[in-house]
Amino acid sequence: MKRTTIFADEDLINEIKEISKEESRSIAEIMREAMQGYIKQKRKRKKLSFIGIGSSGRRDIAEKHEDLIWK
Repeated sequence: MKRTTIFADEDLINEIKEISKEESRSIAEIMREAMQGYIKQKRKRKKLSFIGIGSSGRRDIAEKHEDLIWK
């Protein structure tokens, strides 16, 4: 692991400290978990961003695919 420094609002730090005490976990552990969750969410959204990009709006494509291909 590599050590890093961040700047955060005092309210955010206080929330993290409170969670740390409630869950009997270190602040570092809470921060690592939060960063991993953020990255997972960003990567998931990025991978799925192409869904629906080629939507034609038609609902009969499957039934009429041969007619549409050979036109």
